[in-house]
Amino acid sequence: MITTLNAMLDFRIDILFNALPLLGEGLKATVLVSLTSFLFALLIGLSVGIARAESPKARIFLGPYVELFRGTPLLIQLFFIYYGLPSIGLNMNNYTAGVIGLGLNGGAYISEIIRGALYSVEKGQQDAAASLGLTWYQSMVHVILPQSIRVALPPLVNSFSALLKDSSLVSVLAITELTRVSQLIYTRTFRAFEVYLIVGAIYFGMIYAVSRLSKRLEARFEIIGRYGR
Repeated sequence: MITTLNAMLDFRIDILFNALPLLGEGLKATVLVSLTSFLFALLIGLSVGIARAESPKARIFLGPYVELFRGTPLLIQLFFIYYGLPSIGLNMNNYTAGVIGLGLNGGAYISEIIRGALYSVEKGQQDAAASLGLTWYQSMVHVILPQSIRVALPPLVNSFSALLKDSSLVSVLAITELTRVSQLIYTRTFRAFEVYLIVGAIYFGMIYAVSRLSKRLEARFEIIGRYGR
């Protein structure tokens, strides 16, 4: 208790002010990696989720991908992509490896979200669309997906929040994002309390902002679903 009190009384705010430019660069890198990886994951998740929902053969063929990336640690996946694949001639820079690793991992989870959301739409909806002369693609875009997105939105936002936190793992690939920056600042100042407190607060602020955005989107989709506009 006394040690904790002493640490709080000895709080060095000047360290944080001096580190603001470096923290800003790390924050930009974290946001860039997270957004790029999530878009990649969303593309994979939509493709795999729709394929597995619509085709029994796709469920068999794509099932191992989903199970593999959901059943192994993300850190091991990043190490394998960046350090393991070059041994068979697949070389990439650390940023590309980080985005691919986060994207493939996130895509496996998102595919299950999409598949579950598609199953939530009654089968009769697709039959009705077909009876009106709509192609499979038209019925999917104009009938099935608009209804599915309201179901998928909350877990998709949770997936982005999880990916945003998991982006800290790409620091092991020497990507200078927020966590890597915090380690560099600590090695210069040896002030772990101040450094990791502010970095934790930054992560919390980003996740909280995403959560608030999610609630607004959910409310918006609920209004659209209720009034049809």
